[in-house]
Amino acid sequence: MNIRIYFLIVLFITSCTQTPKNSTVKGNIKGFQKGTLYLQKVNDGGFTTLDSLPMNSTTDFELGYNLEEAEMLFLSISKDMDAERISFFADKGVTTIHTTLKRFKYDAQIEGSIQQELLESYYKNIGRFKDQRLELIEAQLNAQKEGKQDQADSLLAVMENITKRSYLYTVNFAINNKDSEVAPFVAVSEIYDANVKYLDTINKVLPPKIANSKYGIILEAYIKSVKSE
Repeated sequence: MNIRIYFLIVLFITSCTQTPKNSTVKGNIKGFQKGTLYLQKVNDGGFTTLDSLPMNSTTDFELGYNLEEAEMLFLSISKDMDAERISFFADKGVTTIHTTLKRFKYDAQIEGSIQQELLESYYKNIGRFKDQRLELIEAQLNAQKEGKQDQADSLLAVMENITKRSYLYTVNFAINNKDSEVAPFVAVSEIYDANVKYLDTINKVLPPKIANSKYGIILEAYIKSVKSE
């Protein structure tokens, strides 16, 4: 057989057996013109690369992956475990990310899935509780340095109350959005250290589709592990 025809047949067979990519991530990274961009997911405590793209004299990019279900993915310019990463809730379709090399994670503007929009609204509101806690932590440390223990204890009580309110907000958010994969995700990522009753409350209202999703399964397993201890 002619060697050229042989390679054409191999190429055809390979292209036919490749899994089509149903999720696309594209955009622009200002200042990043040389290096490699990675699309990753968490797997077994580490990051698995789903797609990569050598960048050379261009700041535009497009990566793809075949998603079985909506899940959290990561964009990075390094494979290192502690590398800076942009996280986003991906689903079938197109996610657009614009950012800069200088402030890779913090300048990221993300447009994409309904899950991503929902998660951003959650982070915006839960961030208020976190800001309040940071202010109180600073005030408490200052009170302790000045020997004002009664004031420090009072501030600690206020912090604990804010923490409880943030847990309740997360529970209510998850219940109100129980038809989204974001519900079990915020449970396992934001209030994993809360009383297991909060996690149970979320888990019991999830419809079968969400309960059987990646984060629904993780939530169920985590609850069982906590209860067994």
